[in-house]
Amino acid sequence: MCSGIVIKIYLMSEKIRFDSLPLSEGIQAAVKEMGFEYASPIQSEAIPFLLEGRDVIGQAQTGTGKTAAFGIPIIEHIVPFEKFVQAIILCPTRELAVQVSEEMKKLSKFTKGVWVTTVYGGDSIDRQIKSLKAGANIVVGTPGRVIDLIERRALKLNQASMVILDEADEMLDMGFREDIESILEEIPNERQTVLFSATMSKPILALTNRYLTNPKLVKVVKNEITNVNIEQLYFDVKGRAKMEVTTRLIDFYALKLVLIFCNQKKRVDEVVEELALRGYAAEGLHGDLRQSQRTQVMNRFRSGNVSFLVATDVAARGLDVENLDAVINYDIPLDEEYYVHRIGRTGRAGKFGKAFTLVVGSERNRLREIMNYTKVKIDKGVIPTFSDVVGIKKGMFIERVASTIAEGDLDLFADALSNLQHAGFSVDQIVSALVKLSMGVQKNEFGDENLEGELERQSRKYGRDERGGGGFRDRNDRGGDRDGRRGAGRFDRDSRGGGDRGGRFERGNDRDRSSAPRGPRMDREGKPYRSDENMVRMFVNIGFDEKISPANIVGAFAGESGIPGNVLGQIQIENKHTYVDVPKEYANVVLEKMAGAQIKGKRVLVEIAKPA
Repeated sequence: MCSGIVIKIYLMSEKIRFDSLPLSEGIQAAVKEMGFEYASPIQSEAIPFLLEGRDVIGQAQTGTGKTAAFGIPIIEHIVPFEKFVQAIILCPTRELAVQVSEEMKKLSKFTKGVWVTTVYGGDSIDRQIKSLKAGANIVVGTPGRVIDLIERRALKLNQASMVILDEADEMLDMGFREDIESILEEIPNERQTVLFSATMSKPILALTNRYLTNPKLVKVVKNEITNVNIEQLYFDVKGRAKMEVTTRLIDFYALKLVLIFCNQKKRVDEVVEELALRGYAAEGLHGDLRQSQRTQVMNRFRSGNVSFLVATDVAARGLDVENLDAVINYDIPLDEEYYVHRIGRTGRAGKFGKAFTLVVGSERNRLREIMNYTKVKIDKGVIPTFSDVVGIKKGMFIERVASTIAEGDLDLFADALSNLQHAGFSVDQIVSALVKLSMGVQKNEFGDENLEGELERQSRKYGRDERGGGGFRDRNDRGGDRDGRRGAGRFDRDSRGGGDRGGRFERGNDRDRSSAPRGPRMDREGKPYRSDENMVRMFVNIGFDEKISPANIVGAFAGESGIPGNVLGQIQIENKHTYVDVPKEYANVVLEKMAGAQIKGKRVLVEIAKPA
């Protein structure tokens, strides 16, 4: 829509009060009820442009107030009581869509005639259709479900005048580019287009160049992103002692509500199990959970029935919990931006929070990269000793005992002491035993051990994951809601400006495998991958004739088998079938889980390919 992007960066120099902005009484009342007095930097700069009807690019991370930055202008532009869709907000994941929708409902609480509907995969599409028919002038949704509803003619965007792409970089990484473009084509050209992204990558700039008109870029700089209300510490630990250090930190700092981040779904399950065995109320959140399960887990965490939530990065995108005491990076994040996203969950709304990162061996290099990125020095913390933890718990026990004595009504229990004395125990023994029972502290093999890490690898339990280079980014945990949409981004060579660089996707033709033998898989430098001997080639009886894409294959294999999407090797699609390279260690799992699976609604056969 524009030949070149007109960009000017606006940075906040002083705080602006909401009541000084030209906002309606309804918005002012909602903002006041939500407890906001001053606008955040992104809100102060974006809102005036959006109220003018300008196209805007907002470069901001989670926790900077970007939802209100675009949400307030949307509500101000809505013609109330009109039941057609006037604005649509696209989000990469279900969790973020729900969070944005809840925020929009709070902002529109005192503005009559504004109706917000949320649509996403994993929930009843019939219920969402019914909600749309009842009337909605603001729709918040994930791209896949929005496309589904458009194809069913349940969602009409021909009268929409405003579209928001929230966390656009994440949507492109997840392979939603085609969906986004299809949705934008459904909306009239005379519209206001707003894009929020944490990064300004080439695909993002290509998208803005095509669909935004003279956009203004408002940006929150990095040193404004990292919250000054967060105490950031790292702990140099032995890999096998991660759980022990985690529980000591929880006990020593008396943490009541904690979000623990892991890089893999498997690790999430392991950590939840170990915490439960130690008596901590914990639950996990990752891509293998159905939407109803995710909702239940989040409700229990928000209500305080579960104190410790263990999650992967993408499963936790959009997660917003009040009064979060701390974030613990059980695994150091694979990306610097993920660190900012993680710690931004705590220390919100002027409150103080803690961010603890467990570092093993050579992961110090990644920690150094994070500090360079955030421009913040993360100090090394001292691991609490077993005696430190016992001392803290003793103090808490004494306080509880003193409080119980002050309450009175102890007569019914007075004979317990004499009974124990008659059994031959001294008062000191009885009191010490009661203290031990109350505190629930048991000395284990780590009790007197120095848990500080060393430069060389210490862990035998987790192997290469502990040294920081072996973890896989959890592609299947991207939250996509249509078959095969998860993990598609890495095949979208054109959208990334890379062209055909000999990547993992090799387009097939009419010839079968015998007439067109496959050569060795090449990396981006044109060199053969050395891991081919560790791969098993699998045959799938579906191909281009059924309009299959690499994204469909990755999504199906990862979604059904539970393996990380990015461990798959070369995907060679031909007219009637497809070949997929799978690591040997996952071959049996894939064969078992893909039995009877469907890809784009068609039941498929997956088997080991016959030798050429």
